Amino acid sequence: MNLKLQHGFGRLPPDLSIAHPAVWLATWFGAGLLPIAPGSWGSLAALPFAALIDWWTGDPLMLIPAAVLAFCVGIWAGGVYAEHLGVGDPGPVVIDEVAAQWLTLSVVPLDPVLFGIGFFLFRLADTVKPWPANWLDRNLKGGLGIMLDDAVAGVYSTIALYLVHRWLI
Repeated sequence: MNLKLQHGFGRLPPDLSIAHPAVWLATWFGAGLLPIAPGSWGSLAALPFAALIDWWTGDPLMLIPAAVLAFCVGIWAGGVYAEHLGVGDPGPVVIDEVAAQWLTLSVVPLDPVLFGIGFFLFRLADTVKPWPANWLDRNLKGGLGIMLDDAVAGVYSTIALYLVHRWLI
C-alpha cells in the first residue's frame, strides 16, 4: 500500500516513513490513517489504553498524568507531522484526541457504559468546539495548536461526564 502524500486524510507526508516514531505517535499507531472520521477512530483507539491504565493502577485519576504525557508527546509528534505535511492541523494526527479522551475518562470508574458516554461526550465537544477551543483551533497552529483545542474540548467533556456520573449514582 502506497501511503505517500496526496494532500488529504489518511496520507503520510512524502518525507516521513510509516516507521518514524512521530508518525506512530501522532496517528496513534495508525488509527488516524483510517479513511473516514480519523478523530473518532483516534478517540476510540484511546479507550483500550485508558481501560488498561485504569485497571493496572486501580485509579482513574492516573489517566490525568497519562493525558499530560500524551499532550506533551503530541506537541512534538503532531508538530513534526504537521511541519512535514505543511498543514496546520492534519486530520491523521489524533494523539490530541487520545490525550483529551483520557482526560475525559479520568473522572469515572472503569465501566463500559461510562466509557461509552465519555466517548460520545468528548466527540460532541470536539466537533462543536465551544469557546475557547474554536478560537484556538482557528488561530494556533503547529504542535501546541493541534493539542490545545482538543484539551479545552476535553475539559468540557470531563465536566459533563463528571456531572452525568454524579447524576447516575
